Amino acid sequence: MSENHLDELITRLNDGDEQAAERAFLTYEPYLRMAVRRQLTGPLRAKLDSMDIVQSVWADVLGRFRASGWRFADRDHLRAFLLRATHNRLIDRRRQHHRALERERPLEDSGIEGYLGASQARPSEEAQGHELWEQMLEHCPPAHRQLLIMRREGLSLKEMAARSGLHEGSVRRIFYDLARRLAATRDEASPPSVDSAS
Repeated sequence: MSENHLDELITRLNDGDEQAAERAFLTYEPYLRMAVRRQLTGPLRAKLDSMDIVQSVWADVLGRFRASGWRFADRDHLRAFLLRATHNRLIDRRRQHHRALERERPLEDSGIEGYLGASQARPSEEAQGHELWEQMLEHCPPAHRQLLIMRREGLSLKEMAARSGLHEGSVRRIFYDLARRLAATRDEASPPSVDSAS
């Protein structure tokens, strides 16, 4: 918006023109939001939105402007006034959230993982897991058992390859072969189906 147009807008605003008030808000909104975003720290950003702050300031200013008959000499005075009002509103919001921000901690720092029952296996699942582990050790060549142990510890294929000195593709192939052997063993151990018995 040109400077002359802004001056005309301020004049209409001082005369109580509602449309001029809306245009003034739309003109200064990006500037005020940028000023708010520069002052929001990481944890505070999760609590506050720059648009909410700017809109609450504008609603407040507009109400008081109508009631008190405020007047602004020019666009610089209006901008400085809005910037100060926005800054004060941000300080007010910071104070409101201060105690919550002091007490909040990331979930991984809270030690809550130990209290979550969903991560604990049922006894039957633990028994099946032990049985499967024994079968895997039984069918795994002794040279590759260390890879199996690393996998149980949660290492990725890349980490296992780095520790063992093998290529990542070789580690993947070893596990594929082991899975194939286990599947073949389970097929042999399973009872014949009704269709195959007849």
